[in-house]
Formats: sequence, structure tokens, C-alpha cells
Amino acid sequence: MKVTDYIKQSNDDTLVSFEILPPIKGGSIQAIFDSLDPLMEFKPPFIDVTYHREEFIYNRRASGYYEKTAIKKRPGTVGICAAIMNRYGVDAVPHLICGGFTKEETENALIDLAFLGINNVLALRGDARKFEGKFIPEKEGHPYAVDLVKQVKSMNNGDYLDKNIENGMPTDFCIGVAGYPEKHFEAPNMSLDLKYLKDKVEAGAEYIVTQMFFDNQKYFDFVKACRETGIDVPIIPGLKPITKKYQTSSIPRHFFIDLPSDLVNEILKAKNPEARRQVGVEWCTMQSKELKAAGVPVLHYYTMGDADTTKQIIEAVI
Repeated sequence: MKVTDYIKQSNDDTLVSFEILPPIKGGSIQAIFDSLDPLMEFKPPFIDVTYHREEFIYNRRASGYYEKTAIKKRPGTVGICAAIMNRYGVDAVPHLICGGFTKEETENALIDLAFLGINNVLALRGDARKFEGKFIPEKEGHPYAVDLVKQVKSMNNGDYLDKNIENGMPTDFCIGVAGYPEKHFEAPNMSLDLKYLKDKVEAGAEYIVTQMFFDNQKYFDFVKACRETGIDVPIIPGLKPITKKYQTSSIPRHFFIDLPSDLVNEILKAKNPEARRQVGVEWCTMQSKELKAAGVPVLHYYTMGDADTTKQIIEAVI
């Protein structure tokens, strides 16, 4: 079933969903099950599975020169989606990214997903490669998420890249996209960022999942600004508890977001790792309760494999 259908059928009750990472290459699918088994009592209607583009490493050869090699550290997104649906009977939402894919590779991936009965995707541009100053699309690939949305929408209309295909079978994907309550770091201002987001909705996106945030007012302001701009699709808040001291610097650095002073001060004052984790749990619980009271459609948790922390938060909220 589609993400938007779950929201429509929820009778305005707030749903709970999760986002997980594929294991590092060489890891076991059991790690995914171990991180999800404790959370299935909360009956998530869907689970997102992230996609990670290739990275480059340099291996020194006997000649002394370095050989550039592309590797994928976290493969398996499509297989994990199929495993989740088979094991739990829960819809999986694979992330699609522009980086690392040509348009034809994207089309073939979408065909595979459709054959597996997967009818939700989250369309993202993706990050630049490490050591590259900006995002560089593949040759014959998409430079922006809006272009990826348009391709998925075209396939939903039965239009394929090969124009010799007549009466192509339409796919039936529900398309989600990302939104940034504190602005995408590459956008010059919030107004233009909202314009880009509206472009994605007008191209076919049916719901929005936000980047993590730690001040609910920023989410509420973002939703208000979206509505005033004419964006009327569901906007799902993305949540992540801070559980470690180093995250007070790593999260702002990697995700370009602010952390409230009260949260940071409490974490820095905590005497040990468990006390710091508990500060993060209590803060995320507070956020979740306020968002649920405001009637958000879904509480979407970035679990990062930490089932115990996520479970503790949800038990306090529902």
C-alpha cells in the first residue's frame, strides 16, 4: 500500500515509521532483523531503507602508482526491502538517488522494484562524493531530485526512455521527497529552497519527509511556509535522538542544522554515556509528544540500528 494511503486511512491518528541503514558490505541481514524485531510491536506501516552511492578508494600498485577503485560500502537496499516485506508484511520504501545512476540504470531499478511489489520510493539527489567540492551527476544521469521525480512519474504514466516501447506497462509508485526545515545547505535562502520543493511536488511528489531537527518550532514554521507557498502534501517530521557527546558537533557539521542550547548544555553536563543517552531520549520524547499533539501524520525515526533507544522513546509517547 502507498504511504499516502496509510496516512489517509489513519483517521488522523499519528503513525510511527522507521528508517534503517543497510549493513556494511560483508555484514548479515540478521543485523537488520535484530534492529527491527523489537520495534514491530508499534506496527509501522512502512520502513525506509537508505541507499548509499559508491565511494572511491586508492590502492597502491607495485609500480608505486595508485589505482582508483569504486566500491559500495552499503549495498543491498533492494534486497533488504524485499526481506522486510517478506518477514514482516510491512511496506518498504527504498531511497532512490541521482548520484551513481544513469537514467537507464534508474529505470531498470524501478522495473525491479515494481516486479517485487514495491510501490513507494523516496527520491533524493544524494550527496556529493567524498573529496568532491560539489555534487557531480553521472554522465546521462540526473543532476537534481526533481528530475528523478519526473522520471518516476513518467514511468507511472507508462512512458519509458526507449520511445520505441509502445503501450508500456505503467508503474504505480508513490513518490516521496526530502524537505529541510532549516534549509538545504546549498540553497541561498529559504524562499528559493521552498520553490525547489514546490517544483518537486508539482512534478509528482506526493509527500515530504523532513531532515532531522531538534527544535519543533522550526518544523511548525516550515510547514506553515510550505502551505503558504502552495505545497499541500503531507509533511512527515524526521526525528533522531542524540545519544553521544560527539554528536553535538558531528550532526551540525554533517547535516547543517542547529542544536538548541538547552539540549547541548544538558548533554555536556551529563556525567557518563548512559546519562547523555538519557538526555537525548528525554528530548526526543518531548519532541514526539508535542508533534503528536499537533496532529502530525507520522513520527519518522532515524533509528541508525539503535532499537533500544527508539523503543524507549515510542513507549513513552504512544
